[in-house]
Amino acid sequence: MGFLRASLAAALMAVLAASPALAGNAKHAPASSHSTHSAHKGKSKARRPRGQQGIEPSRVMEIQQALIREHYLKSEPNGKWDETTNAAMQKYQADHGWQTKLMPDSRALKKLGLGPDYSNAINAKNSSFAPPPPASTIPPAQAADFAEDAGVNR
Repeated sequence: MGFLRASLAAALMAVLAASPALAGNAKHAPASSHSTHSAHKGKSKARRPRGQQGIEPSRVMEIQQALIREHYLKSEPNGKWDETTNAAMQKYQADHGWQTKLMPDSRALKKLGLGPDYSNAINAKNSSFAPPPPASTIPPAQAADFAEDAGVNR
């Protein structure tokens, strides 16, 4: 039994000693298939600005007119997004609890009556935007059937 233990211990030691030697011969694949060298050395690509870069003068005029109407701007509309217009918009947005860093906030434009215009949308033509008829105009038999089908007790 002592011989068996000694043999197992020797075999285990041999395996442990050989592991680092075998690991050193293993070849590793590169972590990335991309080359570390750039194909465009020395060339820097200019970034194109993204998003809206400014407000059209006609839109600025609309905003200025709305701010004048709401008594936030006292100057005449000129179509230029100047410091006076910027300050008036910031005050308007702050008074309504909205952000003041980005100009202008979509909620502020909607509140000023300058939100999107859907009157020329494809599905707006020949559409009725009237409120639905009052519930009292539903025939009682139809209302009872609906309530019964819906599992509502009346």
